[in-house]
Amino acid sequence: MSFFNMIKSHVESLYDSTCTITQYQPTVGVVNNTSSVVTAENIPCRVMYKSIPYTVESSMGSVVTRIIKLYLSPEIEVKAGSTVRVTQNGIETEYSCAGEPAVYISHQEIELKLKDRWA
Repeated sequence: MSFFNMIKSHVESLYDSTCTITQYQPTVGVVNNTSSVVTAENIPCRVMYKSIPYTVESSMGSVVTRIIKLYLSPEIEVKAGSTVRVTQNGIETEYSCAGEPAVYISHQEIELKLKDRWA
C-alpha cells in the first residue's frame, strides 16, 4: 500500500455519515430544460461545523446560519449548486453546495449551506 493510499484510508476511517448528491442536468421535454438527477447515493462522508449556529436578521425573518464543511472521497464529483442530503446519527439534513470543492489526494472539502431553514 502506497503512502498516499494509507493517508486516504485513514481519512476515510473518520467518515461517520452518508450523503446523496443531486444535481440539475439538461433534460429534453421539460419546461425549464433541466431536471433534478441523483448523481451519487450512500456515499461515506463526514460533516464538520466550524462555528456555533447563529441567526442573522433579514427582511424575511431570522435566518439560521453556520459554517459547514463536508468531507468525502475525491473520486466523487460534486458541482457548485448541487443539493447534498446528509444522514448523520439517523437524522437527514439537506444542504446546498456553496462553491467548488477543494480537492486533495486523500479527500475533498465542500462548503455547505443549510437549505431553506428559517428560525
